Amino acid sequence: MTPPARGRFITLEGGEGAGKSTQIRLLADALRGIGIDVVTTREPGGSQGAEAVRNLLVNGDPGRWLPVSEALLLSAARHDHVARTIRPALEVGRWVLCDRFADSTMAYQGYGHGMDRGVLDRLRDIAIGDTVPDLTLILDIDPDQGLARAAARRGGEDRYERMQVDFHRRLRDGYRAIAAADPVRCAVIDASAGIDTIQGHIRATLALRLGVVW
Repeated sequence: MTPPARGRFITLEGGEGAGKSTQIRLLADALRGIGIDVVTTREPGGSQGAEAVRNLLVNGDPGRWLPVSEALLLSAARHDHVARTIRPALEVGRWVLCDRFADSTMAYQGYGHGMDRGVLDRLRDIAIGDTVPDLTLILDIDPDQGLARAAARRGGEDRYERMQVDFHRRLRDGYRAIAAADPVRCAVIDASAGIDTIQGHIRATLALRLGVVW
């Protein structure tokens, strides 16, 4: 028998309050509506072991981890997530939509906290191997607007949201730099617009970049 074609791997990135979770849900529904088998997942998390690590990272005092310790925890969780969830799904032809991936570590720990980016590159390579996204959608939003959205949506899991606004500005700059350095993989989406407008831009990007016919 001919093995199934590898699925597509799409990641959504962006600062706090950019609307990634909402847009992933809408995109997954749209893809299923045209007959594509979709897995939605998230980071940190996405596998049993990685979800246990998530609790250590998204809760507690903003300064509870040093940047290197934090990056090591994230990388351990990512390695488990890739091995147990992402790669198996792609190998059987399913499409994977992931709320955050390796770019988040570069943006948060590298640009936000100032960690050596060469070290982060090496950790990324160990954690993900050749499992690289086919498309990364970076939802770009002014940090003040994003943090206001994030504060209004829910309580809990707000450790990063409580970091200083200057951190979030460096984070935004980092995401823009990542997109500029890899324009074939990355597409920047204006996340300041309404939900439906953002989703329209995302679907148009999938049509252009991946040949999706809606």
